[in-house]
Amino acid sequence: MHLIIDGYNLLHTSRSLIQLNSMELQRERDRLIERLFAYRQIKHCEITAVFDGWQGGLITEKRERKKGIELIFSRLGEKADEVIKRLVREKGTGTIVITSDRDITRYAERLSVPVISSDQFKEKMGRSALGMGKEIEEDSEEERGLKKKGPSRRPSKKEKRARAVLKKL
Repeated sequence: MHLIIDGYNLLHTSRSLIQLNSMELQRERDRLIERLFAYRQIKHCEITAVFDGWQGGLITEKRERKKGIELIFSRLGEKADEVIKRLVREKGTGTIVITSDRDITRYAERLSVPVISSDQFKEKMGRSALGMGKEIEEDSEEERGLKKKGPSRRPSKKEKRARAVLKKL
């Protein structure tokens, strides 16, 4: 399993990063890398985090590895979205994209690559960090009184795929 993460998208789930200076932004990225490293230790998966460098980045794409996590900063003039789409195209199935960006989501789903929203992944990452990844699965629908019955109430193929991917995480 290989996770391709929209880095700033995942960071924005907790708070707005617009008013942060470059030092504070670097600190937030480092915290994210620490959390991803802890998640990687538990789940034993490959992780690639992609960040925007299109406004103040280098002329070439910058790649580095920190704590076993591949970090990619897009080149000047190229958005992280384009890098993520390229990675999805290259790696294909066997990858999972973590983003809340609708354009990336539509692109990945056209290529049959599952997408998990940043909010859902952050929640899963938090559970895993607490050591509760497998013990606390979502409450069963029966316990919550939401069990669906009949063919018209069955989840769509897209919903089934998303549930299966969430269970893997």
